[in-house]
Order: sequence, then C-alpha cells, then structure tokens
Amino acid sequence: MGLFGFGSVQKLHLEWEILTEESSIEELIKLSFDSPVLLFKHSTRCSVSFMALENFEKDWSLGVDECKIYYLDLLKFRGVSNQIADMTEIHHQSPQVIVLSKGRVIYHASHSAISAQAIKQLLS
Repeated sequence: MGLFGFGSVQKLHLEWEILTEESSIEELIKLSFDSPVLLFKHSTRCSVSFMALENFEKDWSLGVDECKIYYLDLLKFRGVSNQIADMTEIHHQSPQVIVLSKGRVIYHASHSAISAQAIKQLLS
C-alpha cells in the first residue's frame, strides 16, 4: 500500500460503470446522443488524481438518468485511454474528465480544474 493509501485500490463511492475495453468508446459516443456521458480517467498511483476523484465524488449530485458516469483505471487499461484520446482528439492527461453529448466533447478538464459543479451547471 502506498503512503496515505495512494497506489492501493481506492473505494469508489458513486455507481460508476467501469471501462475496460477499447471497443467501448465508440459505443459511449453513440450513447451520448441519448444522454450525456462522463469519462473519468484516474491514475491509482497519483496523489493528485486521488484527490481529484475524492473531490469529484463528494461534489457529484446528478443521477444516472441525467448523465452516465464511467471510470477508467489508467494503469490497468492504458489502451482505453489512448482510444479516448484518439476518438475525442483530447490530449491524454491524468486525472482527466471528458463529457460527451450528441457525439461531441462539451467539457474537458484535468487536475484541479475538474469541477463537478461546472459540469452540473453545463448540463442543467
């Protein structure tokens, strides 16, 4: 286990769908035509990513009917992250949030700029 739990398995508090397959990304883009889709790219070995995820989960208040949320463990599934970067044309960063709607990126942020409140305002 890492210092302060960094590097260990972090308990997720929201009902995330877990991304594990590169082929999922095209399907999520299609899904975004029905409902916004949020992708959270997280590094389990990074304290900044750990804090960003903790803050996001604490502040997130939208239901799955308002926005579908997907979690990506970058260390286990780097190919999925690369696929996201290729398909969205958003340069990979960690931590990073990308929100898709109607097949387009409508929000992306990384590190301390990740804001659940900004996303909520955007989707309201």
